Amino acid sequence: MTKVVKLGIGSIVLGLAVLGLKLLAWAMTGSVALLSDALENTVNVVTAIAALVAIRVAALPADANHPYGHHKAELFSAILEGVMVIVAALAILHQAWGGWTNPQVLHAPLQGLLVNALASVLNALWAWVLIHHGRRARSPALVADGKHLYLDVVSSVVVTLGVLLAIETGWFWLDPALAAFVAINILWSGWRVIHDSLSGLLDESLSDDVLTEVRRIIATEAVGAVEAHDLRTRTAGAATFIEFHLVVPGLLTVSQAHDLCDRVEAGLKKLVQGCVVTIHVEPEFKAKHSGIVVL
Repeated sequence: MTKVVKLGIGSIVLGLAVLGLKLLAWAMTGSVALLSDALENTVNVVTAIAALVAIRVAALPADANHPYGHHKAELFSAILEGVMVIVAALAILHQAWGGWTNPQVLHAPLQGLLVNALASVLNALWAWVLIHHGRRARSPALVADGKHLYLDVVSSVVVTLGVLLAIETGWFWLDPALAAFVAINILWSGWRVIHDSLSGLLDESLSDDVLTEVRRIIATEAVGAVEAHDLRTRTAGAATFIEFHLVVPGLLTVSQAHDLCDRVEAGLKKLVQGCVVTIHVEPEFKAKHSGIVVL
């Protein structure tokens, strides 16, 4: 079992525990805002399950039907998470409207808020773990899950402060108003998750900073070649694909050209871990006198 899979299982277990705590906090207080917090956490559980399935699928090796692997499965999971977040936001807005039209006096609020605070601390710690290890493993599903948990923590803090204010002032209309705030906040969160995942599904190129390093490595490692042109890169989940044309002198043997390509490929794989490099070797008369000049 890989570390990424273990983290996916951990997200499900923690999500269920936090959901239980938040439902308990709502039952203790009757707060619509705390109910909205719990509803948001149901999304965490569902998407954690979807992320785990996607991680398992993405880890499958390439086969005859998927020669480039299954890396994009994680991006579908991240999009599902964004959609689920939006659905949760609409459900919260429905609850908030009911609370606004019929405000309720809160019961045992301080004890309920303490339980909710414990759930938020657990979420904050796990969000850091997911983002930290998700970025190291280049797992979009884990990173998306971690970012969503961070937004959940921010929402919970705002809700806690608002409910405390409602208790002190007697303005119980603040409770549904805060629930609406949570809904709007996670609507934005859902949109950002979907937007970032669509970039991967549409084969977005590497960032400008990384592309600059890719060009530098080709220029310095391809000693003996003439030039490199038509550089193209794309990302697909945890996988990165780099391809370009490399012009070599006509007198170079096939073996020498192969060794040159191996040297360039090794340099690129040090820069971008696990990247797939495709180099199309061309003779001198194919030079475009543009692109990357070999040093």
